[in-house]
Amino acid sequence: MLLIKNVDIYAPEPLGKKNIFASFDKIAYISPRIDLPKRNFPEITTIDAEGLIAVPGLIDMHMHFDGAGGEGGFNTRTPEMVLTNFTMSGITTCVGLLGTDGITRSMGSLVAKAQSLEEEGLTTYCWTGCYEVPTRTLTDTVRGDLVLVDKIIGAGEIAISDHRSSCPSYSDLIHIASETRVGGLLSGKCGILYMHLGDGKRGLEPLFNIIDNSEIPPENLLPTHVNRNSLLVKQSIEYVKTGGYIDITTGIKNEGDSAVSATDLYIKLLKENICPYNVTMSSDAGGSMPIFDDNGKLLKLTVGLPTTNMETIKELYQRGISIENSLIPLTSSPSSLLKFKNKGHIKEGFDADILLLDNDLNIAYVISKGNIMVSNYKPVKYGTFEYNK
Repeated sequence: MLLIKNVDIYAPEPLGKKNIFASFDKIAYISPRIDLPKRNFPEITTIDAEGLIAVPGLIDMHMHFDGAGGEGGFNTRTPEMVLTNFTMSGITTCVGLLGTDGITRSMGSLVAKAQSLEEEGLTTYCWTGCYEVPTRTLTDTVRGDLVLVDKIIGAGEIAISDHRSSCPSYSDLIHIASETRVGGLLSGKCGILYMHLGDGKRGLEPLFNIIDNSEIPPENLLPTHVNRNSLLVKQSIEYVKTGGYIDITTGIKNEGDSAVSATDLYIKLLKENICPYNVTMSSDAGGSMPIFDDNGKLLKLTVGLPTTNMETIKELYQRGISIENSLIPLTSSPSSLLKFKNKGHIKEGFDADILLLDNDLNIAYVISKGNIMVSNYKPVKYGTFEYNK
């Protein structure tokens, strides 16, 4: 049992100063005053959070936690992520995926890594597939993966408008979107086709085509990396105004003449009166961040970092966006779109995934499913093979 006292709550909507009582992995009670019995009552861990604010644990739907990369050869394969990569960045729920390499990386290994992180204290899911179409699956089909594998919630990241894609036709994309949607209906999952966008000249055109020429609803389609270049930014604003959903990559910064930071694009969307619940954000952590020239030659390669999520929230708040609106794309919006029923909010009956932040929005405590993972700015729970410093 855990009692958090005297904390200002943003759930993400502001609730004022209250106390939060968690039992096992759930938030049991939220109240301005909680009086506990002094005798014959189980032991309770208490955190006096005076001067701190409580926000929901972050949900990151785009994490290469089993490693990725390889665009520069075998020595550029990125390593697996470890538990404190997530917790020290405030991430308590994440969705893993493969990416470019569906040959030396496998869905079996990805699901196993998701199970490992779950056992260590996080909540984890997976997208099935990789860049290519037909894509890699555990069973014979995408639909089969969604129905038969608990961890799998949709298909992705399928690459479009990218020189690393398999150049899927519109009929290919409509078919895999249909398979994903029906798999979601049968399994009670989101059934989203999650699409990687590169620098190709078509941009979001394939999505507009799916909307215009199929019966796939917009909530089953989610393009990511929409802030990669100016064409995608322009198209994504048009797309979301028609009722679509977009995922902004926090790991993309203002680079060169074209890339737009997550902060800049989100503020632009809010000024266009776009509903923040049509927008999600994710880090692309653990994945390679390659930069190619116009001929597809690799110029530079770095690794995506999970810290960019919290950095973006801080930047938004510093630029005048409310704490609530700064949090939505990484908490309540992904929980709604991905159908995570007990995530994304600080609410009675929901999972006890809570961050305690100081006035500068630095992470002081991380609670995941009722367990303290970070205390006083330092990790107190480590992964199985992490070196405890």
